[in-house]
Amino acid sequence: MDITTLSSNWKKLQETLKKDKDTVSTSTKRKTSDREPQHAAVKKRRTEPVKAKPTLKRAHILKKRNKMSNPNAPLETNNHGARETTGKPVARRHSTAAQSETKVAKDNEGRSPTAELGKFVAMDCEMVGVGPNPDQDSALARVSVVNFNGEQIYDSYVRPKEMVTDWRTHVSGILPKHMMEARTLEQVQKQVAELINGRILVGHALRNDLDALLFSHPKRDIRDTSKYPPYRKVAGGGSPRLKVLASEFLGLDIQGGAHSSVEDARATMLLYRREKDGFEKEHAKKWPVRVVVEKETGEDQKKKKKKKKKTRKR
Repeated sequence: MDITTLSSNWKKLQETLKKDKDTVSTSTKRKTSDREPQHAAVKKRRTEPVKAKPTLKRAHILKKRNKMSNPNAPLETNNHGARETTGKPVARRHSTAAQSETKVAKDNEGRSPTAELGKFVAMDCEMVGVGPNPDQDSALARVSVVNFNGEQIYDSYVRPKEMVTDWRTHVSGILPKHMMEARTLEQVQKQVAELINGRILVGHALRNDLDALLFSHPKRDIRDTSKYPPYRKVAGGGSPRLKVLASEFLGLDIQGGAHSSVEDARATMLLYRREKDGFEKEHAKKWPVRVVVEKETGEDQKKKKKKKKKTRKR
C-alpha cells in the first residue's frame, strides 16, 4: 500500500474523531432550566462565609474598650460634626460650658481637681442635732464651697465629735451611712480655711456656718445675703429665709425636701451676682477703701532732717 494514501486516510480519521468528540461534549453539557434563577452562582457566592473587614464601627468599639481598660487616658472629642456608621451626626462641642455640664460633681469629693478658684467663693453648711437637746445644740455634718460660676470647689461630710441624737435627715439630708467616709473636723477646717483665705466669702447667715467650723473670716471680706437691705424687705426688715429669696428673686425652687449644701451655696452666689453692685455699695459704707501709706526708708528720713536744719547767722 502506498504511504501517501495511508497518511491521507489517517488525517481524515483524525478529523472525524475530533468532530465526534465535540458533539459529545456539547450534548453532555447541563442546560439551565427556566425555573432556575439566572444569578444562582451569585447567590451561592453570597452564602459563602466572608471574613469580617474592620469597619468604622468596629474601630470605635475597640477604642472604647481601650479607654475602659485605661481610665486615665485623655478623652477624645469629635469637633468636626462627623457622622458615625449609624448615620447620626455627632454633636459639636465648641464651648467650655457644654463640656463642664458633662462633668458631674460627686458628693464628699473633697477638693475638686477641675474647678478653678477665683476671687469670690460661696459656702454653705449642714448641721445635725447633738447632745440631750438636739433641737438647740448642733454640730457640723457637711460643708460645700462653690466658685463665682457655681462650680463645686469643695464638698465633704464631717464626722461630729459629739454623739448625734438627731440626724435631721428631712432637713439636712444627712444619713448615718454618710459618716462612713466622712472627714474629721480638723481635716475639713484646714482644707476650707486654705480655700477661703484671702477671698471674698459669700453666704447666707454665715455667722452660723463659721461658728460650726470654729474659725472666723475677716468681716471686710464677707458678703452675707441675709443682711442685704433690699433682700431683708421681703421678711419685713428681718432675716429672710434662703428658700424665699431664691423663689422671689431667682425663680428657683430649692429646699423642697432635704437640703443640699451645694445647691444652697449656688443659690447664695446667684443672689450675690444679681445685686453685686448694690452689695459693694452697701459694703463700702461700713468698710471704706483702705488707703495704703508707704513707709519711708531710713535714707529718706535722714534727708528730710538735713533740710530742716538751718544755719545760724553770725
